[in-house]
Amino acid sequence: MNPEPTPDVLVVGGGIGGLSTAYALSRRGLRVRVLEQAPEYGEVGAGLQIAPNCTRILAEYGLLDEAKALGVVPEHMVMRDALDARELTRLDLGDLERRYGFPYMVIHRSDLHGIFLRACRRAGVELLNDQVVVGYENIEGGARVLLQDGRTESAPLVVAADGLHSVARRDLIGDDVVNSSYVAYRAAVPIEQVRHNDIAENDVTVYVGPGCHFVQYALRGGEMFNQVAVFESPKALAGREDWGTPDELDAAFADTCDTVRKGIPLMWRDRWWRMFDRDPVETWVHGRIVLLGDAAHPPLQYMAQGAIMAIEDGWVLAQHYARLAGAAPAGTEPDWDGALAAYEAVRVEHCRRVQTTARSWGELWHLDGEARLRRNAIMRARDIHDYSFTDWVYGPTALTPDEEPEMFTPIPLSSAVVEEPAV
Repeated sequence: MNPEPTPDVLVVGGGIGGLSTAYALSRRGLRVRVLEQAPEYGEVGAGLQIAPNCTRILAEYGLLDEAKALGVVPEHMVMRDALDARELTRLDLGDLERRYGFPYMVIHRSDLHGIFLRACRRAGVELLNDQVVVGYENIEGGARVLLQDGRTESAPLVVAADGLHSVARRDLIGDDVVNSSYVAYRAAVPIEQVRHNDIAENDVTVYVGPGCHFVQYALRGGEMFNQVAVFESPKALAGREDWGTPDELDAAFADTCDTVRKGIPLMWRDRWWRMFDRDPVETWVHGRIVLLGDAAHPPLQYMAQGAIMAIEDGWVLAQHYARLAGAAPAGTEPDWDGALAAYEAVRVEHCRRVQTTARSWGELWHLDGEARLRRNAIMRARDIHDYSFTDWVYGPTALTPDEEPEMFTPIPLSSAVVEEPAV
């Protein structure tokens, strides 16, 4: 028997994207029901970086102080060469906060998820578990989902926030995920375990190397230390099924600097995350079914914008709903079609930019030989207060296409002057 009353919105997926969207819509007076397939709500993984375009939204929701209490506001983001450990460039994150008005933070993924889960509970969002959605369809006046147990659920709007392997994406678009051949290993450990490894406790540090990179930063008020090791798998390139295994991890980082090599033995070896994305698509709205988050635009991780884009999606959708609802005569039905059209008009292009830039940054980080030296020279020449590469993404989330900032202008590798010998 379905719970009553019938919701205004069904959200499929109880991850960060689904819960943040449920909260955004519930703040606008809508009855929201979330269908999560897992037995309980939770997130797996380790750290997340949340840039000012996300902390701005958390502040609007009244959730930023809670996030700060659970996370860390680092001082700098530093990029180093993974082979020789030399600094390439950095962002002064205090100055970055002054520029954009909101901080750059790092937080455990489960902590951010918990913030939205508690916010949804306070807002009266209906949170259901063990709800395995196997199909979607439009109906008169809305849409419905088919569940594995044979039941159906319907609402005027269905938000498919069901992730990289989205059932809605499969049914409505039918494209495949794109395998990058890269794999990520993660670990979050008590900071005492790494204090003697030449770490920078107050910074986000990214070591970029040939076919690999390594990320480090503190979590949970500085009590834990997060590490992410990413590398290109020779087995994946060879078409093997058993790719990304721990032996490949060790081989990928064998020639890196001491700080990176000291971190590799601490990585969790019982699980790893193969890195997939999808090609951008132009259509996210299919009647009253709308794709959101990784179901719409799964990126590679190089820009640390995946969870942020999902949170932005929900905020934009709620903003457009509220705008149209506020202009509508009393007693009329919500203009979901108008809100969905406005959402799609602005989010598709922004997220396409992030997806394609993430792919390009992945290539840039992992260069070898002469190309690596040229990249290093260009990065070392960057002024620490040059924000031309971040203004287009860290500024206020656009609500209309004309609010979307201009993209940055790439610097060609061929323009670099290389003065150091090849390594």
